[in-house]
Amino acid sequence: MAAPADPRAALEGEARRLGFDAVGFAAPDSIETLGRDALFRDWLAAGRHGTMAWMAETEERRADPRVLWPGVRSIVMLGANYGPESDSLALLGERDRGVVAAYARMRDYHDVMKGRLKMLAQWAVRHLGGEVKVFVDTAPVLEKPLAQAAGLGWQGKHTNLVSREHGSWLFLGALFLGIELPAGAAEVDHCGSCRRCLDICPTNAFPAPYQLDARRCIAYLTIEYDGEIPEEFRAAIGNRIYGCDDCLSVCPWNKWASASRDLKLSERAELAAIPLAALAQLDDAAFRSLFATTPVKRIGRDRFIRNVCIAIGNSGDPALLRVARHLMSDGSPQVRAMAEWALARLETISSSAP
Repeated sequence: MAAPADPRAALEGEARRLGFDAVGFAAPDSIETLGRDALFRDWLAAGRHGTMAWMAETEERRADPRVLWPGVRSIVMLGANYGPESDSLALLGERDRGVVAAYARMRDYHDVMKGRLKMLAQWAVRHLGGEVKVFVDTAPVLEKPLAQAAGLGWQGKHTNLVSREHGSWLFLGALFLGIELPAGAAEVDHCGSCRRCLDICPTNAFPAPYQLDARRCIAYLTIEYDGEIPEEFRAAIGNRIYGCDDCLSVCPWNKWASASRDLKLSERAELAAIPLAALAQLDDAAFRSLFATTPVKRIGRDRFIRNVCIAIGNSGDPALLRVARHLMSDGSPQVRAMAEWALARLETISSSAP
């Protein structure tokens, strides 16, 4: 089969046909060119990755795609818009409900993205030749700097990718090619003097612009961290039970973004803000059933109910006292510990009520 006259244009056309909303091309050394490899190493050296030991264990592969795969000659970065229908910031006011981050209110994007990437890889092998490898999030790839190098957006002051077209709402995936294609132009920073994402963070997780201390980040604490969440952060977590969208939601570039029209990445409205009383009753089987196809399932029932307990303590709702007392006898030590904290918070509020 003859190769297309313009391989990049042909590959981009196929990617968009498969459902990707953003496509760009980067060189394998682009992380180093942008200086992001040094920033990543500094981040690790400062311990800001917290308990995510795998970040340090795969340091060399993350910092340089050529270490991950010596055969890589070009990198295609792909994005899928997951713009939410619901306003996460507005949901924070519904204190008797638990708020799930926008990306987790839908089918697990790892499955959706990987399926499409594999189809794109098959097309590339058939039409362009050479070896191809696909990566989505769980692989040791620094996707955000590669996406910036490919022109999909830039890493904002909150360290997340920002797109002029899609705002903060892009899932990322990578296609490593064994053939060389011309790289695109890197996107430049358009944050200017804005610092809304920094100022809104409830736990002050940004020691400086473009720097994140994961150990203070609500997304890290409610998803990656397994244990009793430090008391200094519990009140600030509010009713966020899985992740946090605050720094993403306030970005002014979102005014050009639109809600996702991708049926496979459409929001399940019933997961946006679920009554805490109902969540507290979930046993392992019910938890797995409710979140079976979503990213929430990976943290397991106990860690999730731990988060629910904190939200109950922050609800200010005396009606949830009974729920907190019931969780005091839960089989999980971390659930019992957070239930005890929640009960003490609610009893204080109840005793001081007129």
